[in-house]
Amino acid sequence: MNRLKKFISYYKPHKKIFFADMFFALIAAGITLVYPLIVRYITNDVLVNYEMSEAIRKIIGLIGLMLALAALEYASNFYVTYKGHVMGTLIERDMRNDIFEHYQKLSFNYYDNQKTGQLLTRITNDLFDITELSHHGPEDIVISIIKFVGAFIILLQVNVPLTLIIFIFIPVMFIFANNLRKKMRDAFRKNRERIAEINAGVEDSLSGIRVVKSFANEEREIQRFSEGNDNFVESKRNSYWCMARFHSGLNLFINLMNVAVVAGGALFIAKDIIVLTDLITFLLYIGNIIDPVRKLINFTEQFQNGITGFDRFLEVLNEEPDIVDKKDAIELKDVNGSFEFKNVSFKYKGTDDYVFKNLNLSVRPGEYLALVGTSGVGKTTLCNLIPRFYEVSSGSISLDGTDIRDIKLKSLRDNIGIVQQDVYLFSGTVADNIRYGKLDATDEEIIEAAKNANAHDFIMELPDGYNTDIGQRGVKLSGGQKQRLSIARVFLKNPPILIFDEATSALDNESEKIVQESLEKLAKNRTTFVIAHRLSTIRNAENIIVLTEDGIEEKGSHDELMEKRGIYHSLYEMSNRKKETI
Repeated sequence: MNRLKKFISYYKPHKKIFFADMFFALIAAGITLVYPLIVRYITNDVLVNYEMSEAIRKIIGLIGLMLALAALEYASNFYVTYKGHVMGTLIERDMRNDIFEHYQKLSFNYYDNQKTGQLLTRITNDLFDITELSHHGPEDIVISIIKFVGAFIILLQVNVPLTLIIFIFIPVMFIFANNLRKKMRDAFRKNRERIAEINAGVEDSLSGIRVVKSFANEEREIQRFSEGNDNFVESKRNSYWCMARFHSGLNLFINLMNVAVVAGGALFIAKDIIVLTDLITFLLYIGNIIDPVRKLINFTEQFQNGITGFDRFLEVLNEEPDIVDKKDAIELKDVNGSFEFKNVSFKYKGTDDYVFKNLNLSVRPGEYLALVGTSGVGKTTLCNLIPRFYEVSSGSISLDGTDIRDIKLKSLRDNIGIVQQDVYLFSGTVADNIRYGKLDATDEEIIEAAKNANAHDFIMELPDGYNTDIGQRGVKLSGGQKQRLSIARVFLKNPPILIFDEATSALDNESEKIVQESLEKLAKNRTTFVIAHRLSTIRNAENIIVLTEDGIEEKGSHDELMEKRGIYHSLYEMSNRKKETI
């Protein structure tokens, strides 16, 4: 019932189109019931009880009526086909908007366990059949009921025994259809799962096409895709087996109905129970009985296709975001940038091992804080807790004395700028990507941000300057250029708090120097958290925190930590040896 209510709720914004669609569907269905009655009236009454001249006049009048009904049926069917499908498309659009909006609400925890191709399938392929179901579903049911009940009542008036012969097949047909319904549903669901797997594999392979080609593994990718494609064919074969049994079985029942009518009608005519014109009427109405059955057959197939997609759609909508605003969450104003970490512990969802436990740390407003340590000790994880990409497992993090869980997420993240090692640039122009930091920024503000990030000069050397298309994920730019654009984006955002997550570790020495200058300029007078891979880049940090699996082991300035000759000293010496080797 909840699923049905949710589905029906998508009709509400389009109820005018829906009710008009149902109205014209009723008219079209009613007209089809009138034609056989007119034929019966002509054969049973006009041709028998009137002279030829009078009969011809009546027949001409009836033909005119039938032409008028045909025109009205054409207009009704046109509206149903055109506006009905438009309504279905609007419903599909609304569902697609809802699932994409919900994707934006889900935290990193959800995406850590999902494949992009699978998520893409939920928002595209899974909703394709919703248009047909949302349009044809109610319409087919209404038309089928009107035709079915109308034909039944009319045929009862003609001859009860022959009517019962026809309708004795109907319950058997529906029992047969219902028995195959579950098998078809399971088969269609398997199809959707397989196509989602194919999409995930394609997305993975194409996103990493440079890696594929660098290892000359094209054949391997083709083989993987072929295996997935073969699995999809197998699942489709199973669904088509069910469909073949379903359609051929129902067509058999329809043919048996025709045989029964002809056999019963011939017997009744021989015994003078009915006349030939009544048998003709029955045969004409067989179409009005069969058509609803066929519509219900088609509806069953549409329903299985649509509802399996809708179920997968609901699976995403039912996924509750684990990081949301409290009802009384506040907006940040006049941020100073002081932080207090109190007994902070964190472990990833579904795991038992803590990344760190009972971590305590104080950060002054405007402080430049560096986090160092070996891989896997939680440097990036710690920084991901600040904008609440993940929630602390226990303890608290306060910003200017306020627990960050009491601050609205958008307000918190609006005040934090992040520059990562793995820069993500969107398809589009240079200006579009910088403007992402402030969507209403002027061209002058974009240029100023680029200059601050040491990016203006190389941008002006591009073919179209700031209007140059940079390709998928900035593929037309070098690593250093992409990093400078990401820094320009943060300059434009102008937040009081910064997080640099190994922002220069993947760059060559020359690019690193330019980017480092940009980062230091950006960090001036802002509270800054730096995750450092190359320790030479944080020598000027006011405070360096050394993280290990046991938490914070050392902290202090570069000189203080070097004098201790502890973990930091070892890491620094190791970093220098690597640099000399390079």
